[in-house]
Amino acid sequence: MSLEELVPQGHFYRHLQKVLDLSFVYDLVRESYAMAGRPSIDPVVFFKLQLVMFFEDIRSERLLMRQVADRLSVRWYLGYDFGEPLPDHSSLTRIRTRYGIDVFRRFFEMIVEQCQQAGLVWGKELYADATKIQANAALSSMKPRFAVEAHLANLFSSELEETVQTADGASLQERAACPLAPPHDNDAVVFCTEELLAVAAQTSSEASECHELPSQLHPDLDEATEADLSISNRERQDWIERLGEPARSVTHGTYRRMADFWVSTTDPDATMMNGKTGGSKLGYHTHYVVDGGKARIILAVLVTPSEVMENQPILDLLWRTRFRWKLWPRQFTGDTTYGTAEIITALEQQHIRPYVPLPDFDQRSAFFGQRDFHYDAQRDIYVCPNGAELHVLPSGGNEQFQQYRAKASICNGCSLKSRCTTSNTGRRISRHVAEEAFERVRAFHQTHAYKKAMNKRKVWVEPLFAEAKDWHGMRRFRLRRLWRVNCEALVVATGQNLKRLLQKRGWERRPFPTEAVAMVPPLNWEPDESPRHEMLKGHRRGVAVASLVACGATRTFFEPQMSRFSLVITISITFSSSIIFILNTPLYHLLPAFAYLSLSRSIFAPSSSSAFS
Repeated sequence: MSLEELVPQGHFYRHLQKVLDLSFVYDLVRESYAMAGRPSIDPVVFFKLQLVMFFEDIRSERLLMRQVADRLSVRWYLGYDFGEPLPDHSSLTRIRTRYGIDVFRRFFEMIVEQCQQAGLVWGKELYADATKIQANAALSSMKPRFAVEAHLANLFSSELEETVQTADGASLQERAACPLAPPHDNDAVVFCTEELLAVAAQTSSEASECHELPSQLHPDLDEATEADLSISNRERQDWIERLGEPARSVTHGTYRRMADFWVSTTDPDATMMNGKTGGSKLGYHTHYVVDGGKARIILAVLVTPSEVMENQPILDLLWRTRFRWKLWPRQFTGDTTYGTAEIITALEQQHIRPYVPLPDFDQRSAFFGQRDFHYDAQRDIYVCPNGAELHVLPSGGNEQFQQYRAKASICNGCSLKSRCTTSNTGRRISRHVAEEAFERVRAFHQTHAYKKAMNKRKVWVEPLFAEAKDWHGMRRFRLRRLWRVNCEALVVATGQNLKRLLQKRGWERRPFPTEAVAMVPPLNWEPDESPRHEMLKGHRRGVAVASLVACGATRTFFEPQMSRFSLVITISITFSSSIIFILNTPLYHLLPAFAYLSLSRSIFAPSSSSAFS
């Protein structure tokens, strides 16, 4: 007997093998293998194992290989016969390291391309959202970052000790050996942290300069334009190329991130996030860009540390989605987090309508809000509800906001001052430089298309996160480090798209739902007592059993358990029930009792049938 004969013809993995051709994997990993050497594990087998982990919701490679050893259908799907040895679970980890994130992303994109060829990608609407995923690390693993980086520098970088010296000539290792007592500084934590961050920024900048840039961006560009574009691209934060890693050398004023001072020794890329039930955990943010078609195909995936806000990498994800799949979306829908001036302005420049809610700051105060004032664009002034003018303050604005203030003498004598301000220097209003774009977005809020898009968003992106968390183990990443969790998220998103693709190509014959057997009561089942005055048929349990008998639905399950005599009774009662219901006589009240007697092997007393009357 062969393995081919043991696997049923209508099995799921047979259908998966039939409709999904993974031969494209060889082209993806060709550069990762040499032309000679020891035979390796088939790359197609590796990605098949990743899909098995997704469909079976398996959380570790060790458990995966145990399941493969026990499951004949999985052995058949992988192409291993009875006597062939299976790959070791440690080989999967080494193969993942050899491939890197690029191969997993290209594998995800190949499945999306097949979905697009099957007509599952619409491309007219795009939806984006992010969710919190717990990291595979505990809060007890958090240590001061300066101590961890100094320890690593002591272990692996002897050159760093020679090049980086503190102000008094002490090395980083000496400072780490006694971090709480620096010779000339009372705040050792801040001193060492800033020093090491500067070293890390210098190292990262030197490493970035070593990256080779494309020889030519476009054949029509001249050398000067190409050089300017290369410099600007090098300076900007590319979230996809950096795999969602934030640039820690970039700070805004005196604000410092918590991750700048603390790091997990278990997963250094995970950062602290607030849980829904309270408390803090280490985790990541998983970002999805989903197509607005009925299939809800995931077009882009990115995992970032939890300290990265949802709106920071969204523009890179949108532009990559648009140019990679050659889409011309007419609208983008997201939550309030995406309602920033940078995102709205960028979308309008590409003629994409931003359907995003904006925060209403006017509701935070009982005084008149900004929209209670009239803005005169020609004169660049605001007019208050009482007719006073608010002019621009030359020295009161910044790069993002412009300040307007009314005269103090007018405000202090105004009858509406109690509803406007408590200041004696006049009412002030801050106007964003992109306020006109915000007004256009607020105009969308009154349209039917916006309301439809917001209602659609609730059932478009968030259920995909729920599906990944409840059915495919994405509540907590099983891998560690940022590039590995990106690989894990790409596999989950690939599996979610693959389920839609398999549904489009047909699932063949599905097995009979075994849950239906649980709807039939067992032989020792006793009904609950119901009051006699309850005359509605829908409220009596006996009617459901009688309906099953009348329709013949229970014959499949009870035929082996019924004697020839009880079968004759069932047929006669079925025929009698039809006559009784046609004549509409009061005798139909006795039908449930006869039906239950026909299904049981014992004869009930007359008092037992009263429970169904």
